[in-house]
Amino acid sequence: MAFRTKIATFNRMNFLSHFYFERNNPDENMVLGVVLPDFIKNAHKDYNLYPLKIRHLFKTQQEQIAILKGWERHIEVDRIFHSSDFFRHHTNNLKQLIVKACENSPVKPFFLAHIGLELVLDHLLTVDGIVNINTFYDQLGKADKSALDDFLHTCSLADTTVFLKFLNNFISSRYLFSYQKIDNISYALNRICMRLWDKPFTEQQMLELNLQLSVFSNSIKDDYLTIYNDIERELNKS
Repeated sequence: MAFRTKIATFNRMNFLSHFYFERNNPDENMVLGVVLPDFIKNAHKDYNLYPLKIRHLFKTQQEQIAILKGWERHIEVDRIFHSSDFFRHHTNNLKQLIVKACENSPVKPFFLAHIGLELVLDHLLTVDGIVNINTFYDQLGKADKSALDDFLHTCSLADTTVFLKFLNNFISSRYLFSYQKIDNISYALNRICMRLWDKPFTEQQMLELNLQLSVFSNSIKDDYLTIYNDIERELNKS
């Protein structure tokens, strides 16, 4: 339970899916940049940063340029993924599976399916050992925090204390290892929904959600890597 209390503070998302595309990248600052957009929103839902609109301000320091490059990569990967047939097809399939779990709940099945698909993909990457979670955490730990602080200040985040505390907690908790178990995926989904609604699911609904997530995970486990291959091809074109 103590471990779950830690992971309750993290509401997004597909960190490992973004890291997948940098799994062989030795630049720890770019790796940090790749997950930074989601980290920002996790640290505080009201933070809104737009570094790509002020890219000219990052031209003088290589570490900040790397962070910005990672940020841009994140945005591009999200764009390709969310416009893909894979996303549309499997979000719809998962939505149909979890309709029962959402009955008499304020949570809309499409909303839950969107997030659920992303978390299940991270789950499968973890189970199959496609990405090295220790490497991910090690690179986050090695990233230049002074350059990050300057980067955030340049983006008009005047007080970086909250964010840096979040980042340190994220690294120390190592909660992504929990993604190996599908019940932790349903738990994470519930925690996300609890940030928006009070008691979104009953205990019985949680059992149903966990069951259907397991069914869904098994249904895509043999070909889920196709979306990563498709995204990688698109990234190589640019």
